[in-house]
Amino acid sequence: MTSPFPETGKIQEDFLKDHVFPSTGAARDEVISGPRYGVDVSVIQLAAGQSLVMATDPASLIPTLGLQESAWLSVHLVASDVATAGTRPRYAQFCLNLPETLTTRDFHVYWDHISEYSRKLGVAITGGHTGKVAGQNSTIAGGVTMLSTIASEQVLLSSMARPGDHLILVKEPAIISSAILALSFPETILNKCGKEVLETGQGLFYESSTVEASMSAITVGIHDEGVRAMHDVTEGGVMGAIWEMIQAAGCGVRVNYEAIPNETAQERICQVFGIDHNHCIGAGALLLSVAPGHQQRVVDHLVNDGFRASVIGEVLEPSEGRWVAERDGHRSLTPPGTDPYWTAFFNALKSGLK
Repeated sequence: MTSPFPETGKIQEDFLKDHVFPSTGAARDEVISGPRYGVDVSVIQLAAGQSLVMATDPASLIPTLGLQESAWLSVHLVASDVATAGTRPRYAQFCLNLPETLTTRDFHVYWDHISEYSRKLGVAITGGHTGKVAGQNSTIAGGVTMLSTIASEQVLLSSMARPGDHLILVKEPAIISSAILALSFPETILNKCGKEVLETGQGLFYESSTVEASMSAITVGIHDEGVRAMHDVTEGGVMGAIWEMIQAAGCGVRVNYEAIPNETAQERICQVFGIDHNHCIGAGALLLSVAPGHQQRVVDHLVNDGFRASVIGEVLEPSEGRWVAERDGHRSLTPPGTDPYWTAFFNALKSGLK
């Protein structure tokens, strides 16, 4: 067991293989998909051809953003994971470990927004745990689990990508990274990038959900008739999401780097903080693996529904390798590692940026 424990950010594959995956409690036959790198949902076989899909993510409470915005992230980040399995989330459990300094009024605002965002998604909050924790001053205030049921043959997993599929990116890179940075450090962005970039970045915040994009994509068809796999873009950004999907599926890949949308606002905001917009947390963007011959239908449908969609690569046989094609040649696609966003954000806080 030589894999290091990272100081910040999401744990990567080597550490999970060494320390987590060998120890997962009891073995039960009805667990169709359990803990697995690159797969954000778990699937349990139920009776009558139904499956239970569930996902867990942190609950956000970020003072520099605000209570309403934190509630949005707490609901929509995990809802987006469930949606990538091909179903809307239906139920939620919240475990909130709140800071001592949170007032009754602030909690009321935070929880009312969590309830309202859940209601709009059709999600019933069915239970959980709520408390205050001494010394708690993190931007993570617990965890959220969401669940749904779906016909077993309709379940989609990121591991279902197959050679010959086309990769489609819905929306653009660095949506949530840029939005949080613009909302948290507006004076810095204004001074370095100007008013237009600042306002564009701040306006991206409520684009950080993939629920509606996921539901739109699957209406074209699933499995051999359309969308084969979906994966929301979180830590590691677009390139990290591609690696995770391909690793989960055990395939090769060719990424057309120039085809990835390059939005000026996201790129410039990320540059201010010394991070690459294609490699930092990008909640709001969605990666699809689409069966051969259906990619244009999926793109056209998404665009007609108001989503930007771009074909950015192709899934290959494992023996063909994992490549990124750029203007000046090819390079190997590599694992994402620790997302640079976290260090950039906390360094900016510590240095007193406004």
